[in-house]
Amino acid sequence: QVQVVESGGGLVQPGGSLRLSCAASGIGLNIYSVGWYRQAPGKQREFVAIIANDGITNYGGSVKGRFTISRDYAKNTVYLQMNTLKPEDTGVYYCRLTKYRSDYWGQGTPVTVSS
Repeated sequence: QVQVVESGGGLVQPGGSLRLSCAASGIGLNIYSVGWYRQAPGKQREFVAIIANDGITNYGGSVKGRFTISRDYAKNTVYLQMNTLKPEDTGVYYCRLTKYRSDYWGQGTPVTVSS
């Protein structure tokens, strides 16, 4: 059984930083493309960042230059380093694993940016 688990969310002040983690059990995460998405209250889920299994990365326009996605192959984990956080970054952050027809989502970790 595949499980995708996000962690690292919380409350942070504007301008602060958080690092989210995405880990998987039941599969080798390293062979998947891993993406981060977020959903703010009352809004649609939106793309944040993705790292392909070859290491190529891509970012949503609103986070480019502030967020960094990376892999730790030894720990089978993908991270999202979020810097210079803004109130509009508030939302539930989800990890998604994709490979061919496989598509797995985690349950999300909440991030609140507020003073």
